[in-house]
Amino acid sequence: MRWLSDPWQYAFFRHGMIAAVLAGALCGLIGVYVVLRKMSYVGHGLSHAIFGGAVVGYSLGSSLYVFGGLWGALSAVLINAVSRTKRVGHDAAIGIITTGSFALGVAIISRGHSFTRNFDAALFGNILGVTSTDLWVLTGVTIAAALGVFFGYQRLLFVAFDEDVAGAFGVQTRVLDVMFSVVLAAAIIATMRVLGVTLIAAAIVTPAVAARMTTNSFGRVLGVSVVIGALCGVIGMYVSFYNDIASGATITLVATALFAVVFATVTIRDAIRSTIRAARSHPEKELAGATAPTRLDPWITPRSPNSSTASTTSASRPPTLVRSSSSSDGPPRVSAKSSKRAN
Repeated sequence: MRWLSDPWQYAFFRHGMIAAVLAGALCGLIGVYVVLRKMSYVGHGLSHAIFGGAVVGYSLGSSLYVFGGLWGALSAVLINAVSRTKRVGHDAAIGIITTGSFALGVAIISRGHSFTRNFDAALFGNILGVTSTDLWVLTGVTIAAALGVFFGYQRLLFVAFDEDVAGAFGVQTRVLDVMFSVVLAAAIIATMRVLGVTLIAAAIVTPAVAARMTTNSFGRVLGVSVVIGALCGVIGMYVSFYNDIASGATITLVATALFAVVFATVTIRDAIRSTIRAARSHPEKELAGATAPTRLDPWITPRSPNSSTASTTSASRPPTLVRSSSSSDGPPRVSAKSSKRAN
């Protein structure tokens, strides 16, 4: 078991492991609402918009977290405002605003070549280079997101499944949209150094989708998604350390592989259950078919529609009393001639 304990003697691995677990849990928690509300494209777009804001803030000498977070929150508000006008679709608003912001960042980087390498970690992630400040920011955002989900659980659940009905019952859907977009932007800016803007969307969506396939309970989906995200961070860190692979890419690949396993397992399980149901219902159908006679059965003589009427008439007609021709003194006997005529 030395292969589990040996990496912990390095400070960069300890910091990276903590960052991976926190980032995975945070993305798994936020990702459930992103998936249920079909906002996967929003998460992908905001990551690109925040990158542009981070570049602008860095060029102005401002804090990457502060300026990038404000830029991401502003982008989220603009996306919601433009899409609610009904003149521009939600996906079109995301494409225009986020892509324009990302292009602005690329233009500034190409203009000043002196700080090009400083944004390699923002694009592709550098989890082994996280600092104590990065860990404190990631911890704060994770706690804030958990508290927001805890206190707004019912309203977020209502809006996630039916926004129109939630609005009809008095839930402030627009306020929740803005607040959730701000939390999503904060989560992206906090995990940008860990995973990079190109991989954050996968880290947000994949654990939530895998958890959704395992259970139908919303509370369990939240818990399973958080566990999957944290577990992918742990496994990805070990794989990255021993195989000298980029940590952000490794964590994403582990999450993708886990999703493939869950998808295959659930598919096989559903196929087996369908086969068992079909096998259980088949004997009942055969028994029902054997006890219900049909006109094709050669052992059953089909009866005419008038046969029941004739039998009833025959049964209701009294028999005829006739005297036998062989003896005039004996008691009269019953003749069935009338019944035969009736039949």
